[in-house]
Amino acid sequence: MAKVCWPYFDPEYENLSTRINPPRVSVDNTTCNDSTLIKVDSMNKPGILLEVVQILTDMDLIITKAYISSDGGWFMDIFHVTDQQGKKITDSKTIDYIEKALGPKEYNKTELKTWPGKRVGVHSVGDHTAIELIGRDRPGLLSEITAVLANLHFNVIAAEVWTHNRRIACVVYVNDDTTCRAVDDPTRLSVMEEQLKNILRGCEDDEKVARTSFSMGFTHIDRRLHQMFFADRDYEGGGVANEVDHPPAFQPKITVDRCGDKGYSVVSVRCKDRAKLLFDIVCTLTDMQYVVFHASISSDGPYALQEYYIRHMDGCILDSEGEKERVIKCLEAAIRRRVCEGLSLELCAKDRVGLLSEVTRVLRENGLSVTRAGVTTVGEQAVNVFYVRDSSGNPVDMKTIEALRKEIGQTMLLDVKKTPVSAREPEARGWAKTSFFFGNLLERFLA
Repeated sequence: MAKVCWPYFDPEYENLSTRINPPRVSVDNTTCNDSTLIKVDSMNKPGILLEVVQILTDMDLIITKAYISSDGGWFMDIFHVTDQQGKKITDSKTIDYIEKALGPKEYNKTELKTWPGKRVGVHSVGDHTAIELIGRDRPGLLSEITAVLANLHFNVIAAEVWTHNRRIACVVYVNDDTTCRAVDDPTRLSVMEEQLKNILRGCEDDEKVARTSFSMGFTHIDRRLHQMFFADRDYEGGGVANEVDHPPAFQPKITVDRCGDKGYSVVSVRCKDRAKLLFDIVCTLTDMQYVVFHASISSDGPYALQEYYIRHMDGCILDSEGEKERVIKCLEAAIRRRVCEGLSLELCAKDRVGLLSEVTRVLRENGLSVTRAGVTTVGEQAVNVFYVRDSSGNPVDMKTIEALRKEIGQTMLLDVKKTPVSAREPEARGWAKTSFFFGNLLERFLA
């Protein structure tokens, strides 16, 4: 019998093209008067666009325009970016880090670890256990969750909470309140999981859609929240919640057409501009198994105009009306998950066990419902940011805020900001300047 011989493949062969043609990154501050141009040329690979956009947005850079092309084996992007104040990127350390973070990966393994600036994309907080929760949202739910964790002697060191279509998804980092180490005792974790599931179910039987899971690893929080909502099919939620949560100024207009000559499907998006919009859309398309071959991103006053030429990973375009409708719904959901209206409360205080439980309890007792939250603890300092509204969905009465100031103002600093709700607001990029980014704030403290 003839012996079967399989061809030998050098394990390093896959990286050969990258080593021969490493990524080239340039940061140009001369061509454009009002923004910095970041140009990235590299070998094409699955997920590279999301990787680049994720790095730029995690650095708090505002992408005002972008031109993307990755047809064939080469990936070429040009990004027009500014800082949070709308100015060019002139800091030499930041520029150096951009070049290395987007450049050959050999740099990432060595020099980037010792760079004293932000550690992009790392949302871990050291020795922790990550808890992922998703279920039906209701007023006071976050308070109940944090109370359970405090009663079980888990200290919340960081968290990110999103709500959309009356669903809630959150990633919470906890450790033992005595040892400050990750909790790996299966008995304690089992008790915590059961109690959290009971809270998420509430009075109704939500067993099938209320989930709790644990992880000891690392995750990119924003992408993970998108994935959790997508798996939860939040884009199928309808009707009343959308009307309450998103007035006409926020309604995105999304179309899917066919580019017959080139064999692409063309996704066009027009919506209110905001920070991380490009990331949210690219993240969703990637997780839906679509590949972006070309794209153009720009801003027209307070609105963003984005156009993507895509195919499914198997090379097919979007032929059926059902598939087109699903893409539109998923992108609408991705755009809206991060939208926050009304008031944001920024609280800063000396950290202590049960602090988050106490704060969320006070918010609940004052009739405030949390629509989004970011929580982090660095050293002895706790920084919590809550986007809140009246539990009935109405704007928050300022008398309520004053009562809140009196109740918690003695022990912590409280800053109240109003987020714009109209497309006619004078600040076209108001969200970019006032929105809270948990991962970025955390990395500033860790730097």
